[in-house]
Amino acid sequence: MSSTINWNDAIKKEARGSNDEDFGEVQDFSNGYVFVQKGIINKEKFFIPQEKVESFDGDIVRFSISAEEAASKYQGEVFLEPSQSMEEQTSHSEVKDEVTVPLTEERLDVNKRVEESHTTITKEPVTETKTIEVPVTHEEVSIERRQPTGDTSTTQEPITSREDIEIPLKSEEVEVSKTPYVKEEVVIKKKPVTETRQVTEEITSEQVNTASM
Repeated sequence: MSSTINWNDAIKKEARGSNDEDFGEVQDFSNGYVFVQKGIINKEKFFIPQEKVESFDGDIVRFSISAEEAASKYQGEVFLEPSQSMEEQTSHSEVKDEVTVPLTEERLDVNKRVEESHTTITKEPVTETKTIEVPVTHEEVSIERRQPTGDTSTTQEPITSREDIEIPLKSEEVEVSKTPYVKEEVVIKKKPVTETRQVTEEITSEQVNTASM
């Protein structure tokens, strides 16, 4: 019967046993075996020889074996090779059985935050003494005696008492005033300076202890 079945049409069709047991659904075929899977969460996989197919009516693939025989002889995980028995497949699966143990380790994640600080620049008065030489002019009296020239006759009588003669004398005085002016400018700039700092921290990692194995 199996030689007359178009197996491409049988994929995703219902599969049932000799006692009308539910085998699930046909998933694939290869190497002379039909892959049948039952269940959604707890999946049961069967790799049943194609010669065990009794009939296919277009909707249901019926096998000539019971559910008990399918579970005991044809339940597995992978397709069998043409010369491989179910016992050999089970043994091969056991050899390949492995457990993956993830090992974790902490890593350092470094972040930078910006901290703002303030710098104070102070202007303060500085008193100093400066000396400037300033030329000043004043008048002084000098007396010079000389012989008269020309007509020496006069109508003025000689004085009979002491007489003071005032002669105005001029002199320059120094006056000091202070005027502010911009002596110089101070330019203040900010620039980034990059430095390297070392951060030391302990981290924890996992390792497998095989001493007790």
